[in-house]
Amino acid sequence: MNKRIETAYEARPKKWMFELAVAVVVVGLLIWSASGVETSGTTQNGGKIAMNILSGIFHPDTAMLFGLTTKGVPYLLLETVCIAFLGTIVGAIISIPLAFLSSVNLTGKVVAFIGRIIIMMIRTVPAFVYGLMFIRVTGPGAFAGLLTMSLCSVGMITKMYTEAIEDLDTRILESLDASGCTTWQKIRYGILPQLLPNFASTAIYRFDINLRDATVLGLVGAGGIGAPLIFAMNSYRWNEAGAILAGLIVLVLIVELISTQIRVKLTRG
Repeated sequence: MNKRIETAYEARPKKWMFELAVAVVVVGLLIWSASGVETSGTTQNGGKIAMNILSGIFHPDTAMLFGLTTKGVPYLLLETVCIAFLGTIVGAIISIPLAFLSSVNLTGKVVAFIGRIIIMMIRTVPAFVYGLMFIRVTGPGAFAGLLTMSLCSVGMITKMYTEAIEDLDTRILESLDASGCTTWQKIRYGILPQLLPNFASTAIYRFDINLRDATVLGLVGAGGIGAPLIFAMNSYRWNEAGAILAGLIVLVLIVELISTQIRVKLTRG
């Protein structure tokens, strides 16, 4: 048996010529593609600048990193967390009635279609555009970031809430109805226990996203830590940029750890 296997293995088609030809063609294409890379914008000091960036990031400004003033990283991170948290709360509250209106099993196809069109329109506009719009209305600051986070959260959270509502187990409601329960009792004991874990998990997940978006929105003046970061980078103050990035990394890790634990607990009951 083993001899037959060895004979069949030796008699297999030899494809090394084809494989070699393919490898030569791929290498040739890579070399040809590299010839199209333009390096006219680079200078001889590019490597030195890159080393300065890395040195600043790995040697952060400790006075800014641990300072408790309004210019310090802790205050800027707190402002960013507040923008993301309050934006998530406001967005989640607004999303609840929209989700019920967009659910086919509760309102019918026509009303649900209108609700979903509204959600699609909200989700189409990027967060940066919302940020620029609200800055024009309210002026730069944390309030513009809060409004932006709230509106951006509505699109995603409403979609997730709608899916949770449409997945309701109607047999529980039928059992409660047969038991003579009132409408409030059916909502209290039949609907809310099914929806609350999904609603809370979705809100926590959106908070993770908002925390990162709030950092980016600071670049356009919507509060948070983004603006000091871009100012430090534009002024080549890499030590300050390193302090801000270090604070962001620690914050994201802590929030990710806590939110993961909460979601797991909600999922497992």
